[in-house]
Amino acid sequence: MTSTASDTEKQVGRFAPSPTGPLHLGSLVAALGSYLVAKRAGGLWLLRMEDLDLPRVVPGIADDMLATLEKLGFQWDGEVLYQSRRTEHYRAAAEQLQRRGLAYACGCTRSEIAQIASAPHEDGLVYPGLCRNGLPLEKVERALRIKVYDEVISFDDGIMGRYSQHLTASCGDFVIHRADGPYAYHLAVVVDDAASGVNQVVRGADLLASTPRQIYLQRIFGFPTPSYYHLPLVTGPDGAKLSKRDNAVSLAAGRDLDREGGRLLFAALRFLGQAPPPELQDAAPAELLEWGIAHLDVSAIPRTPAPFVYP
Repeated sequence: MTSTASDTEKQVGRFAPSPTGPLHLGSLVAALGSYLVAKRAGGLWLLRMEDLDLPRVVPGIADDMLATLEKLGFQWDGEVLYQSRRTEHYRAAAEQLQRRGLAYACGCTRSEIAQIASAPHEDGLVYPGLCRNGLPLEKVERALRIKVYDEVISFDDGIMGRYSQHLTASCGDFVIHRADGPYAYHLAVVVDDAASGVNQVVRGADLLASTPRQIYLQRIFGFPTPSYYHLPLVTGPDGAKLSKRDNAVSLAAGRDLDREGGRLLFAALRFLGQAPPPELQDAAPAELLEWGIAHLDVSAIPRTPAPFVYP
């Protein structure tokens, strides 16, 4: 069994947005939460652009995200990592799994899976293993899947508590590469976190259910498992999840961050259950980040989704 990041080793956190739209309130909360947890521990905070799905990437948005984060006072360590430039690393990882007999070609269409699959899970249908014992002669390869076995993956989330998932029942053999598309998020994020020494992952709770698949891959590759913290999701006033197009906070969206930056961070701190003093409401972003690092109380971060209350 692989180890979990300990409190004695250098903490390395990261923020990994997808440049498919402007930075929004949910990604601001994720950036702030990951930054504070890493810096509170005296650790590093890395930045990675998850731009693997190139057709969905909006030109110029990655640069806008970087400029927006800078305007909000964030300072990252090292160079920005771009997943679109790391395809060979993902290919090597996938080929290793194939050589070890842990991954196989699948020729199933979604409609074929839907006819046989058991109940849907968070990301779609539970794969029934139709191609597990070999690709039928009449099928062409559509995807590469990794074999999962009858085991429960459990971990202790720093915010949400104990979380367990039975992979066979929850997702079945899941896709790590589509023949006509990019390598899957689960594979890429595991390879990149290990390569960068990331041992602390702070992100939105919408990714909580996918974490056991990533831990499963980490164990197969012999990578350490990071400490995980899943932050509550930002909702609209009606409780619905915000889309990436809602409530953009980026320079490209026309936000005046010279005027609003501090107030946005003040509100984000309060969303995360922190209690910055009222006199900091109009403080500069750097001052708010400094306060957040010094006073972060992870135990105060709520578990439930909530609207973002902007002062």
